[in-house]
Amino acid sequence: MEGKSIISFANVSANYDGKQDVLTDVSFNISNSAFYFLTGASGAGKTTLLRLIYQLHKPSAGKIKLFGQSCEELSREDIALLRHKMAIVFQEYSLISHMTVFDNIALPLRVRGVPQEKIKTLVSKTLEWVGLGKYANVYPMELSGGQQQRVAVARAIIVQPALLLADEPTGNLDDENSTKLMELFTQMNKVFGTTIILATHNRKLLDTYNFPIITIENHHVTFASTSTSSLTDSVRKWKGPTPQTQNYFTELSKQFEDIGNV
Repeated sequence: MEGKSIISFANVSANYDGKQDVLTDVSFNISNSAFYFLTGASGAGKTTLLRLIYQLHKPSAGKIKLFGQSCEELSREDIALLRHKMAIVFQEYSLISHMTVFDNIALPLRVRGVPQEKIKTLVSKTLEWVGLGKYANVYPMELSGGQQQRVAVARAIIVQPALLLADEPTGNLDDENSTKLMELFTQMNKVFGTTIILATHNRKLLDTYNFPIITIENHHVTFASTSTSSLTDSVRKWKGPTPQTQNYFTELSKQFEDIGNV
């Protein structure tokens, strides 16, 4: 996949129930291991774009390719297999309330038939990585919002997706928890090579992390290399994730080396 587009849109338009287009004539390519912010006003079409990529919504015109595969005539089984390469994180967490933190995170592994012993190792390491090692047997409603969002991220990355879509994941979080979450995403991109598209309207995040930006405005999509806002010296001095986060992720990545052989 190296050097190839992981996502390709060609003249894509999208609407709901045949009404006015939310997105019109959108064309772009996103390469493997890229990290993009996705921004725009509320209702501009950020969620629609993510839904198109995740194959939750079909375009009214144009063509979409994912991992080099045309999505026009995919069967339900084909879409399910394609989604094994992807993960999505929502602002609302979307955790299963009657399942423990451990079982929420383990769910995608069990769906894939991963052996229980492997599941225990991967979930334990992932919980450590997101800073929730002692919460394995707790239920989601017993956690704070920031903790629930980290569980949602852990569940998303447990299968080491090639593509992660995040829809306003920091929208309900304070600055401290937003920073912790961004450290996790940054390490996913650096260590795993995960392609990430993160929707946000948080200007501080856009300025701090300086990733290229996809903007949706007036139904169209534009790309910019970085935010053009003026930055304070304190924001410019962000040096990346802490050594502890890096160590967790390096060790966690080793645990994934043979997951594809299960």
